[in-house]
Amino acid sequence: MHSPEHCFTSFKAPTSEFTLPELFTFPFYYEPHPLCLLAASELQQHLETQTVWQHDFGLREAEDSGLREANGSDLNEANGFGLNEAKGSSLNETKGSGLNDDGSDGLGKMFGVLLVKNQQGELGYLSAFSGKIADKNLLPGFVPPVFDMLAKDGFFIPEQDKINLINAEITELKRKPELARLHSMLADETLLAEQQIAAHRASMIENRKQRKAQRLAGESLDEDALKQLSIQMSRESVQDKNRLKELTSYWDERLASAKSAHGQVNDRLLRLKLKRKTMSAALQQRLFDEYCFLNIKEEQRSLGDIFKDTIHKTPPAGSGECAAPKLLHYAFKHGLTPVAMAEFWWGVAPKSEIRQHKNFYGACKGKCQPILGHMLDGLPTDENPLLTNPAEGKQLDIIYQDRDMLVINKPAEFLSVPGRNIDDSVYSRIKQLYPDATGPLIVHRLDMSTSGLMVIALNKEANKSLQKQFITRTVKKRYVALLTGELSQDEGIISLPLRGDFDDRPRQLVCFEHGKPAETKWQVISRRDGLTKVHLYPKTGRTHQLRVHSAHPQGLNMPIVGDDLYGKKSERLHLHAELLELNHPTTREAMSFRVDAGF
Repeated sequence: MHSPEHCFTSFKAPTSEFTLPELFTFPFYYEPHPLCLLAASELQQHLETQTVWQHDFGLREAEDSGLREANGSDLNEANGFGLNEAKGSSLNETKGSGLNDDGSDGLGKMFGVLLVKNQQGELGYLSAFSGKIADKNLLPGFVPPVFDMLAKDGFFIPEQDKINLINAEITELKRKPELARLHSMLADETLLAEQQIAAHRASMIENRKQRKAQRLAGESLDEDALKQLSIQMSRESVQDKNRLKELTSYWDERLASAKSAHGQVNDRLLRLKLKRKTMSAALQQRLFDEYCFLNIKEEQRSLGDIFKDTIHKTPPAGSGECAAPKLLHYAFKHGLTPVAMAEFWWGVAPKSEIRQHKNFYGACKGKCQPILGHMLDGLPTDENPLLTNPAEGKQLDIIYQDRDMLVINKPAEFLSVPGRNIDDSVYSRIKQLYPDATGPLIVHRLDMSTSGLMVIALNKEANKSLQKQFITRTVKKRYVALLTGELSQDEGIISLPLRGDFDDRPRQLVCFEHGKPAETKWQVISRRDGLTKVHLYPKTGRTHQLRVHSAHPQGLNMPIVGDDLYGKKSERLHLHAELLELNHPTTREAMSFRVDAGF
């Protein structure tokens, strides 16, 4: 059992000059406290120099190449991971229902530091990592998992071994040539039966046509001859029907034999899959019950109980294995007082994500928000900055207006439309200024952090016309951005499909399997002081498209200055919608608007 002294780390550097925060960190959006930065620096020094364990964070390869090749990543593209790394052998076959981390030994990880006071009032910190490192979830100096599923005397490994035996049996059964032969034979017999029966039905239709023609031709016959013709045609009809019955019966028997032989093997396969599914579900539920999280009030809730009231009901993959819940649970369990917390990424990111080495990030929302909601209950924390209206005190500049439309210059950190918690937005401001305007007003949007030009429709007809121009991509949009690095090339096109990160919205992922197409043209304007100013021309309008295409290794590999999601936060996001060219919705006159970025 880990003791508080085992994981409590005293600062190497003096800390008396630092002032402690009055409230605990709001974990999803924060500026790291100076003491957390110091703790993280000491932990990073340890990661660079320790020799007790080995893990490939991908840093050496990145340093050697100067730019990591995303296709070289062996991490799964999906953001959720199952309990077992073998394909088809995770405990729960439902997507996103596993508990453990990816299980791989390669590439980057999220680390966390928790500033704490021990029972003697001494200040120090705890360290944790998400998931597993070096194929282990217990490493010296790091807090243990909330529940150690890999414990040798625990229930998980024996039960997983049983499931893996079933997986091996299923694999072996699938590989047997007998199953393939029987499957092929059944398919061939079924096809032949369908062909012969279909051919006979076609023959019956043709015979019916011929008999009809004979009846018409026999209308001139005498009564006896007509009667004989009718009897003959009735016999032919009965013969056709009897032949169909015989043919159908013959193939029913023949197919029944083929299905029986195939079914015996296939039924065994289905029984094994059902057994695996049942055992996996039972083991999964047991794990959900074993992962129990404390809060400062010493209240304990299981993972299953925490997620039962969420939309998905079932914990996503990796829930409870992130650094933040590990740190807080250990502190509450051992009587340590949490003071502040920060998490940083160490190493190369999975190919779908954008994570910068040594950058600090908030806790993920999909997996950690429900858990931390319970764990932080009773612990005073900083206010959620996302609940503060970023547009307060800012004005919308109207640079063009007539009875049909407006063109405005939207400030940075200003919502285009009302958010979940904040109503103040371009839409609400325009609604106040133009109460008689009709229609939805908003034709297109800019991200909250992006400044620049937006066109507003003041009536339904104008909205319809302007929207059509955006849909058909006849509107010309040009953005200007400042990148954190100097590009060597002068221009290019980025084509990286995007989708939302279901575990950490509003972040976006590059996903070639499920992402929507996204294309951006770029041109260098200037280079100075290690930064590059560029023009960006989005062909599509995906969420965070320009930010992701700029930051991703397969894009420009340079985050936009001030990008708090994909780079590092500064006074603002240096992305501005500079140029907008369109046709007037009523007169069809070509119109062009431009506003300098100011950076």
